[in-house]
Amino acid sequence: MCGIAGVLKIYEPGEPVTPHHESIPDEWLDTLDESIKHRGPDGAGRFRDRATRPDGTTVDVALVHRRLSIIDHAGGAQPMVHLRHPDGSGELLRPPNALDHASEGAPSVSDGPKSIDHSDTTETRRSRSGLLPSRDPSPRTPPTLDATTLPPETDLIAVAFNGCIYNHRELRTDLEAAGHQFETDHADTEVLVHGWRAWGNSLGAKLDAMCAYAIWDRRSGDLLLGRDLAFEKPLLTNNQNPCERAFVFASTANSVVTTSSIAGLSPDVASTDWIGDWIRFGATDDPSSIEHNWPYRAMTSRVEDHAESVYGNKAPEFSALPIRTRSHGRNALDPRALDQHLQRAVLSRLEADEPLGVFLSGGIDSALISAIAKQAIGELRTFTVRMPSRKHDESEAAESTARSIGTKHETLDCDANPAEDLIKLIEGIGQPFGDSSLLPAFWVARAARQHIKVALAGDGGDELFGGYRRYTAARSRLGRSVKSLPAGILPKRDPVSFTARLARLIAASRRGYGELVSIFPTPELQSLSPSFDFSWRNGPPLGPASDPLEVDFYEYLSFDLLRKTDTASMAVALEVRCPFLARDLVDAAMRTPLDVLMPKGERKGLLKQIARQYLPHHIINRPKQGFAIPIGEWFRTDFGGLRTLLHDHLLSADPFPGLTDAGINIDLNHVRRLLREHDAAGERSLNPWHGRDHSQRLYMLLVLSIWSRWLARLRGPHAASPDRDPTGPATTRRTSE
Repeated sequence: MCGIAGVLKIYEPGEPVTPHHESIPDEWLDTLDESIKHRGPDGAGRFRDRATRPDGTTVDVALVHRRLSIIDHAGGAQPMVHLRHPDGSGELLRPPNALDHASEGAPSVSDGPKSIDHSDTTETRRSRSGLLPSRDPSPRTPPTLDATTLPPETDLIAVAFNGCIYNHRELRTDLEAAGHQFETDHADTEVLVHGWRAWGNSLGAKLDAMCAYAIWDRRSGDLLLGRDLAFEKPLLTNNQNPCERAFVFASTANSVVTTSSIAGLSPDVASTDWIGDWIRFGATDDPSSIEHNWPYRAMTSRVEDHAESVYGNKAPEFSALPIRTRSHGRNALDPRALDQHLQRAVLSRLEADEPLGVFLSGGIDSALISAIAKQAIGELRTFTVRMPSRKHDESEAAESTARSIGTKHETLDCDANPAEDLIKLIEGIGQPFGDSSLLPAFWVARAARQHIKVALAGDGGDELFGGYRRYTAARSRLGRSVKSLPAGILPKRDPVSFTARLARLIAASRRGYGELVSIFPTPELQSLSPSFDFSWRNGPPLGPASDPLEVDFYEYLSFDLLRKTDTASMAVALEVRCPFLARDLVDAAMRTPLDVLMPKGERKGLLKQIARQYLPHHIINRPKQGFAIPIGEWFRTDFGGLRTLLHDHLLSADPFPGLTDAGINIDLNHVRRLLREHDAAGERSLNPWHGRDHSQRLYMLLVLSIWSRWLARLRGPHAASPDRDPTGPATTRRTSE
């Protein structure tokens, strides 16, 4: 688990080529490094190279890496660079003491792979390869391997990798059988090096992993970007225009936006489309995510086309998720198969050279993971956090579960500073992320990080096996017959009341499933701003053919829940692994009909059949409790300074600086009305029409304000002139439409 970043620069044939350190200045790399260093406190490194393609195109690349060392401390330093000699032999290359340049206060580990004699590294290897550090490393400057002086014919692969490859040992065995020689003891990163040489574009389809990676192939001058099947690990870019030839990528949007600003580039982060989606759903597959940038050889699991590209010859092969069918298809789940898949998934995620535990809530998902893990390894540590609100505190239920399973359990106290933490998280992620459960997720991760470095979690169980109440409603006779009911006459003071849920169900039956999961349903969004019109994002109306689980897996899980988990955990350098997202398990679940996953409409019916083999009855049938905080109550009581923060932002003269220039006009009178109605809903009244709780809407507007202020400050001193084109005459700048 780490942070990765980099820059790719393209020079067309005949175009003047500047020296590499001017083409990609150290200032850009320093900025990238600074923005991702919290993700990897245990090590740091950089790589530079230049290649010329057969058509005369010159390609400059620089990779930046920050390491959270979990597997193979000695051998896993990155960027991992592999040189293959003309005689077919190969070797891993890295600058001396690469792992000693960790951020301040991080533990020191030995440098380089165990099988390499470092007395040879500093003399013989340098003279043989010609690969030298680009400048004298210092504690503040990560060591850099500079390959720009190597002969053009040099066969070199460089990898920057974030995440964990759970089947790396099996893949290593296959590659060794094919003649590949590994130098590290058990570093999963080296599988990407040899896997790319052996399988090329088919590499991604072989990985059971949570990962984001960049693979530079000097022979072709191509940079491959890859992500895992469920998008557990983020990878963001500065644009999606294949004509633009200065390309920045990183593990966080913060890194991309900050570096692009310094570089004079203009990432399209404030268009009406993306802001509208953020406001409406709280999270979105935003424009900087690589699933929108596949022409840059970004390998994803969802691209459904192959195409030529200025960045590579062909988009990579992939293994797409199947579309669910009504019949019990090949590889579909039954109880026995599900049990086997779960056991393999949990076992594969227990490998670590650091302390490991499980996040244990009161629910079935984490309990089942804990029970299987406990059975496999004997002693297991589990953790839960006592939340500030007793209504949302699951610590007693988790303690009961831990006693039943027999784990070594700890209930931790969280140090909750909501206003301060919220600003730090939103500015750190660099996006207006609107899911308020980001705060408790961060508190859990921060508390657990004092005890462990790796945690297993139950993400994905609800979306794969039907855990949400809305799934039952959406597929019930009620969900298919309420279309004619008048939603407007129902009181919606409390968002979790029956009438409020029924109103959303009625809207979804007419406009689509998106209405059921929106923070701002269509009428509310249109009242907030006429700039937005996203009825097309609702999907088909609810009906017998609808599959809300599939929609949530592709969108809610990937762009909300997993982004929340990554942001919260990596803010404190904690690795979180999700067994339910094992490749084979996801594939099988997506091939299984809904009436098998949810027999007779029972939420998680199939999963509960397996859970009964591991857990007592009272855990399996415990009512589901969402992972949440009473954000609406805190907005009224000023817990942790949240009301003060809310009013300071939303009642200011310009709550959303810069958005007007992007064509986004938010009605401030409507915002103030939401504030008044929310306060009124907290007053004692028997009138169901008295006020209305706008907890999540106000939270979304607050984070939008925090983000837009951050963006305005960032663009202030570095904002590029509209006439300035830092990438040369061949560049076509992208503009918002």
